[in-house]
Amino acid sequence: MDEQGIPRQAPSPSAGRPEGWERRLIEDLALATLREKRTARRWSIFFRLLYFVAIVVGLMLATGLWNPTEPTARGPHTALVDVDGVISAKGEASAESIAAGLRAAFDDANTAGVVLRINSPGGSPVQAGIVHDEIRRLRASHPEIPLYVVVEEVCASGGYYIAAAADRIYVDKASLIGSIGVLMDGFGFVGTMEKLGVERRLITAGESKGFMDSFSPMAPKDREHLQTMLDEIHRQFITAVRSGRGDRLKEDADTFSGLVWTGARSLEIGLADELGSVDSVAREVIKAENVVDFTRKQNIAERLAKRVGAGGVQMLVDLLGAESARLR
Repeated sequence: MDEQGIPRQAPSPSAGRPEGWERRLIEDLALATLREKRTARRWSIFFRLLYFVAIVVGLMLATGLWNPTEPTARGPHTALVDVDGVISAKGEASAESIAAGLRAAFDDANTAGVVLRINSPGGSPVQAGIVHDEIRRLRASHPEIPLYVVVEEVCASGGYYIAAAADRIYVDKASLIGSIGVLMDGFGFVGTMEKLGVERRLITAGESKGFMDSFSPMAPKDREHLQTMLDEIHRQFITAVRSGRGDRLKEDADTFSGLVWTGARSLEIGLADELGSVDSVAREVIKAENVVDFTRKQNIAERLAKRVGAGGVQMLVDLLGAESARLR
């Protein structure tokens, strides 16, 4: 009470505080809550990524795919290198992979002989030619180490291009051998577009720049140019086969026609030498029964890099950048 006996009122909690402080307090609390949620979300994403990376690295280390070791063997052995599947720059059967395996096999001090096991329908003539030339180089630099090809299922086209560089070719009687030819295929949709009333608008700088366009008619001179290129590659293939097979090759009109023969027939026409398998060649020809695989296997990182490519990497960067932007 005051001096006159009038009760005094308690001071208001907001007395002396600036106007609108309640709203600012609520805003500060809300912002603090948002910051905590963003921080928690960042840490959640971080630990999820860390957990994922740990699992992947563990699997790669457990399976030996992270850093595969070079094969080792004590004493004389037969070195094995596989050519499996379509021969292409981005596949398992690339010139880079095959040549790396061959070099490791020839460089090993205990290698008594090399077996190149081929199961391939062919593929890139460029990749096959690179492997063919590398085999000839390695044989010249290591004349004491023979190289034999063993065909199991099929050795055709680019596969046979590679095989022609071997000292001898062993097959199964039911193997498929040959296809010494070159092709380039595609589709033409000109007639279909005319029926649908679709107009093709192709603008080029260079008269023949679009000569492989599937939606444009092929001019006779462009077809002739393509045929000339294929014939030239075919001659390179024929030269490699003749050089590798020599007098063993019994040429006739069908030899370089692109036909395929059985392993039994290939022995008769000189495309192969004898019947045999990896084990029989190692045991009876090379005289080193211990077979060591020098085939270069792509690890997971290499497979992802080749399949995903730069575009996939950029997409991942963009996604991470977008996520980071949302967390700010």
